[in-house]
Amino acid sequence: MYFSIDRHIQKDNHICRVSDEMEVDISLSPRVNSLTPSKTVAITDQATALVQAGVPVILLTSGKPDFDTPASIAEAGINAIREGYTRYTPNAGTLELRMAICHKLKVEYGISCTPDQILVSNGTKQCILQAVLAVCSPGDEMSYPEMARLADATPVILPTHRAANYLLDPKLLESKLSQKSRLLILCSPSNPTRCVYHSKLLEEIAEIVARHPRLLVLSDEIYEHIIYAPAAHTSFASLPGMCNRTLTVNGFSKTFAMTGWRLGYLAGPKHFVAACGKIQRFGYAGGEVVSAMVKAFREKRDFLVESFGELWDVKYLEPLGAHYLFLDLSSYYGSNVDGFGVINGSESMCRYLLDKAHGLAILVLEFLDVAVWVLDDFTL
Repeated sequence: MYFSIDRHIQKDNHICRVSDEMEVDISLSPRVNSLTPSKTVAITDQATALVQAGVPVILLTSGKPDFDTPASIAEAGINAIREGYTRYTPNAGTLELRMAICHKLKVEYGISCTPDQILVSNGTKQCILQAVLAVCSPGDEMSYPEMARLADATPVILPTHRAANYLLDPKLLESKLSQKSRLLILCSPSNPTRCVYHSKLLEEIAEIVARHPRLLVLSDEIYEHIIYAPAAHTSFASLPGMCNRTLTVNGFSKTFAMTGWRLGYLAGPKHFVAACGKIQRFGYAGGEVVSAMVKAFREKRDFLVESFGELWDVKYLEPLGAHYLFLDLSSYYGSNVDGFGVINGSESMCRYLLDKAHGLAILVLEFLDVAVWVLDDFTL
């Protein structure tokens, strides 16, 4: 049945009139109302609308490699479908996949774990959200603003700076910790700052974590293999004493160009992984080419670094990992552009590039009050 909703909403009691016979309560939960609108989504929606209208737009707004899934993986997926692997899997993911992940962690980082310490989900973001909901209590402090609000936790943001390669200062970290500090989220190689945490710095952070019994670390390592020498990746759980304090989040979308497959996983202490599995029961359940892709990413990175190096008024640092170029375009702020108006900040700069500069859609950082931009995927 089709209902037309009256535009006149009674704000006091959140009731709107549907036709002339029914009233519907359109109020939302406090958790949802606490979330701020996404500027990134707004820009992406605007760019998508332009594409649908036939306007040529270069989309650099989402973190997806511009490669197809390797043929061997695609063929394996097709064969699995043909062989009948299309039914429900165990909540935590198939045993074969979890055992393979255990093997990968052992071979690459020396981390020993069992299949009951692995939870396969529909992408890493689901893993992170489930971890936040599983370990954070109301009032706990952690560093992912919107997810913190969903868990009734308190977001605490630790600023980083270009002069320090956007790496976390251990002294600043320790100064911000309290009895309420619960979850420190690290991302290395980093989205979007493209920095890579070296082992010595991670060891300093681990020493601080060890002094705070309630503090856990969620280590997002989705870009672990998209890294450029001399940088090297260190898995946080491999550090002395950190295996029982770390929730490692990873997946297949970046390394293997499998963004549409929606496969991520969480590895960590059995107690915490089991708690995440309880949440997953009520949500979703899951399950030589790499070096070539990384080589191509590096070539694109070098091209962009050289090109932007010719612009004196654009600041950036050479990416050490991931596939982002982190730009500071604040020198253009205050410019009055004919047919557009004044560029007064990061969001208006993004809209200017989309509307007037040949349809270039790039990502604006909505969670930091700084003048930075991300060129995503090195596809220019």
